[in-house]
Amino acid sequence: MTDHTMKQFDTELNDIRSKVLQLGGLVERQIIQAMEALNHGDLLLCEQVINTDHDVNRMEVDLDEACVHIIARRQPAASDLRMIMTVIKTITDLERIGDEAKKIAKQARALHSNDMAYVPRIELRHAADIAVSMLRQALDAFARADCSVATEVVRRDKEVDAEFKSTMRQLITFMIEDPRTISRALELLFISKSIERIGDHAKNISEYVVYMEMGRDVRHLGLEGLEREIAAKSS
Repeated sequence: MTDHTMKQFDTELNDIRSKVLQLGGLVERQIIQAMEALNHGDLLLCEQVINTDHDVNRMEVDLDEACVHIIARRQPAASDLRMIMTVIKTITDLERIGDEAKKIAKQARALHSNDMAYVPRIELRHAADIAVSMLRQALDAFARADCSVATEVVRRDKEVDAEFKSTMRQLITFMIEDPRTISRALELLFISKSIERIGDHAKNISEYVVYMEMGRDVRHLGLEGLEREIAAKSS
């Protein structure tokens, strides 16, 4: 490549990195607003979250096309190719996080569509806060190419899983004790599952960062295997 072409290539790579973070910020707001709509019964906010999904989908398609064009024109190799592949995988997970936020908003709309406060009352904000924090950390790991931050995201996924299991046990107890709560309890269970899935997607993104930086696919190594890989790379 000439110096001019290399500068153009760097500009293109920086542009897609920036747009990945913009997409990440958009889906993060979706989650926060969906949970706010659930907690306060804000039906207009539910609709806003649902409608934002169109913007998420459009950004995913635009980024995907940009990556394909870069591969076709520039034929990147080594770390540049890994970065582009990481972007392609990351935007898929971000789009799916947006889908989960939309599901939460739809369930919130269903729960608050009448005058009765939804029952049973289950605390879901803590799990959602952890999932949002994981997403922020995963995006930070991507922005700074920091494998140590990525490892922390994988570690925190266990917290979200534990929150989901605890919520599921509580809801099953409510349904057994009072069958009238079954319908609403199931809707809350779906919301809890969406939060758990958001944590899974954030974990996926963090694992892609490790692949981007180390060239190692660590998706099936587990936390201990991931920590060993990073320790070996650092030594």
